[in-house]
Amino acid sequence: MHKICVFAITLFGFLGAFRAAAQENVLFQYVDPLQKVLKEAAFFPAADAVTTVARGEYASFQFVLRADQPMSGVKAKVTFSKPGERLQAGTKTGFVGYVRVGRATPSPSRDRLMPPSGYYPDPILEVPSMDIPAHTTQPIWISVAIPKDMPPGDYPAEIQVEARYGKKAVVLNRPLTVRVFPVTITGTRLWFTNWFTMGDQSLKHLNGGQAVAPYSDRYWELLRTTAKMMAEYRQNVVLLSPLRLAEYTIANGTYQFDFTRFDKSVQIFEEEGVLGLIEGGHIGGRESHWTSPFVVDFPVLKEGTVAFDRKPITDPGARNFYTQFIPALVAHLRQKGWYDNYLQHIADEPITENIQSYIDIATFVKSLAPDIRIIEACHSKDLGNTVDVWVPQLDFFHVDNAFYQERSRQGDEVWFYTCLAPQGEYANRFVELPALKTRVLFWLNYRYNSPGYLHWGLNFWNDNPFDETTGIITESGNVLPGGDAWVVYPAKGRFLSSIRLEATRDGIFDNELLHMLHEKNPAQAQEIARQTVYLFDRYDLNIEAFRNRRERILELLSR
Repeated sequence: MHKICVFAITLFGFLGAFRAAAQENVLFQYVDPLQKVLKEAAFFPAADAVTTVARGEYASFQFVLRADQPMSGVKAKVTFSKPGERLQAGTKTGFVGYVRVGRATPSPSRDRLMPPSGYYPDPILEVPSMDIPAHTTQPIWISVAIPKDMPPGDYPAEIQVEARYGKKAVVLNRPLTVRVFPVTITGTRLWFTNWFTMGDQSLKHLNGGQAVAPYSDRYWELLRTTAKMMAEYRQNVVLLSPLRLAEYTIANGTYQFDFTRFDKSVQIFEEEGVLGLIEGGHIGGRESHWTSPFVVDFPVLKEGTVAFDRKPITDPGARNFYTQFIPALVAHLRQKGWYDNYLQHIADEPITENIQSYIDIATFVKSLAPDIRIIEACHSKDLGNTVDVWVPQLDFFHVDNAFYQERSRQGDEVWFYTCLAPQGEYANRFVELPALKTRVLFWLNYRYNSPGYLHWGLNFWNDNPFDETTGIITESGNVLPGGDAWVVYPAKGRFLSSIRLEATRDGIFDNELLHMLHEKNPAQAQEIARQTVYLFDRYDLNIEAFRNRRERILELLSR
């Protein structure tokens, strides 16, 4: 009996030693979620997993796993201890996925990330488990929604990872803390729009590879899913085209308009809490190449079927249509109570070579509806007295800032936008850029008195968005930078977030906190913003310094 006990104790000690040794060869560590973790990375300085937040926003955490042997069936869960059980319901855990950037940005910034593999962290995968190859770093992402009425204080929790390490089972635990300040964000004032598509490719990705008929029951279900995602990530402006969503009856040059599909679309976004403003979709576009004049789209009868034609606004058929359509649209918007929240696009990105054709269309629309507000993403400031909400590209906002500040003083709104440009040192949301360089976009909004931000690419996916994220713009030969065309990823019946989308949402909350502090002490808010955004294209991207400044805002608001 004595020998059996000794053997058992020895065996138990051996297994304990194996588990300790195994865990010594497994890196499981907190890394600030503003740090994009490359698969090749192997060293991470020790850090405490403590996140400071206001009520009404989100706390994010990132932990990394790396081992000298394969780890299979890796599962992660977060458990809050008392008194933080309320946070459990709003906690999401996912694994960070990696996508390829196969074409480098033509004019990259000095801080562009350059992994040898060409793969970058971006999608947040909602999968129950994951296998991790040996010598490969895998981040785990945690997001915690903070209720608006959560009492201030520290809320401890634990992340637990279970996996097979080689042939053995391991369980790893690490503490984390959500520190809630007595500051409440009840809403966000920044106008934020990310243009979306309900095209065939997008619908198919969201429907498990199966096609979706336009305006079918499934179509409307997926539109509502889109609206729910937008609301969660603080989008409050929606691009919808009454021109394309309307149905038409045409007889002897007289039009009748049915806005049923437009109304249903608006109502879905309204019900899901997205609808702050409606962007009326563009009525025109370039005749052919980049410098060609703008023409307008309008419905005509072709062989008994309604189809769209494209003509200059001087064309009698085009003028006849818009003379009827614009007043009918305005009357309908007023009747539905939407007109005061409606902005109308004319044609995207007017430039010096086609300014006059843009002014001609906008002036004609204004002659039919003098108080309609026109919004435009523009490369030029010389658009006559036609635009009410200017949206210059960030670098044009920089160069022509004196003009745009004067427009603000005169009562216009001035937002800004980014897309495949500007590049260089400007903030943007490319996959290649540090996460903080996406987040500071919304500090720019505060710093330069700009109440809105626009981006064109929410979900314009290619055939395999989880692989190659770049594209070539054939007209000019430009590279479409990684991630420019989308910031979410598809799963069956839902959207997956990304590191860039999380940074976007958190930056919108930063913007709100800066405005809240501005109402209390403008000089303090402006100085903190200046310490982060030096100039339009110069920022302090030190993560620790950024965290300290943000916590300083919470401290000042708590007094």
